[in-house]
Amino acid sequence: MKVSDFNYELPEELIAQVPIKNRDESRLMVLDRSSLSIEHKVFKDIIDYLEPGDCLVRNNTKVIPARLYGKKETGANVEFLLLNNIEGDIWEAIVRPGNKLHIGTKVIFGDGILEAEILDIMPGGTRKVKFKYAGIFNEILDKIGLMPLPPYIHETLKDKDRYQTVYAKYNGSAAAPTAGLHFTEDLLEKIKEKGIEIANVTLHVGIGTFRPVKEDEVEKHDMHSEHFYIKQEDAYKINNAKKNGKRIISVGTTSCRVLETIADENGFVKQTEGDTKIFIYPGYKFKCIDGLITNFHLPQSTLLMLVSAFSNRDFILKAYNMAVKEKYRFFSFGDAMFIY
Repeated sequence: MKVSDFNYELPEELIAQVPIKNRDESRLMVLDRSSLSIEHKVFKDIIDYLEPGDCLVRNNTKVIPARLYGKKETGANVEFLLLNNIEGDIWEAIVRPGNKLHIGTKVIFGDGILEAEILDIMPGGTRKVKFKYAGIFNEILDKIGLMPLPPYIHETLKDKDRYQTVYAKYNGSAAAPTAGLHFTEDLLEKIKEKGIEIANVTLHVGIGTFRPVKEDEVEKHDMHSEHFYIKQEDAYKINNAKKNGKRIISVGTTSCRVLETIADENGFVKQTEGDTKIFIYPGYKFKCIDGLITNFHLPQSTLLMLVSAFSNRDFILKAYNMAVKEKYRFFSFGDAMFIY
């Protein structure tokens, strides 16, 4: 299977640079896999497509303000992007300029409230760094760190909270699970009142989510690894819906990847913590999910391949080309799609 089979033409002006004013008023394209029909709605209409007893599964990870600008002891400017917490105050980070940040180099951030030392050069050129500070690390990040927005967003984000879901809980992501950005607390309350269960998983989204597929053949691509966990109470909600013949609706590709990683052949899940490198592309047989809420993804991306696997490539590319024609907004701050 060729990576080029998942290409489409996207005018640059359709890449959303800023969030829409009201989260739940973004557009929603609804795709019915059985009838191959397409409807155009507003996101808050999602409630009309959910039925009592369905289980909505969302990713409650929280994006940390992981982009830091500092100075070497020589005064030279440097940039860190925190990727994952190895242990204690030791992190893996992408650093720029990489050729100037050797083992033993010290960096100062925020007029000295945070210091870092390069401990090691890791595979792929990232750095193992140790931080020194007084106080609470996450509070310091909130003060001096910036949200690590995707490379295709060039506008400054005025409100950090708009790159967080309203239910974000556990710190750890370098990017937002963007399908969840459309939900408001009010909409979630109405969904609960209708009798729809809401379960959580936690998958910390890595910056590898933006890594392009460099292979020509889909099957040769090596997925990045991401850490996840699901609690017993949430596994129970998912399994209960399954037992009762109800649907599991995944909010986003991250929730989908967790569920498909841990589900048994009958679609049941259990309390688990681990890492996943699952790569879902056409030919994959889904075990757990029955519906998917997702944004519009980059051409030739692993996420577009996942969505194509859940429906079929021709139908998805038809929908994408329609979205371009209808001037939907694309990518992280863009509009949404519901496939069932």
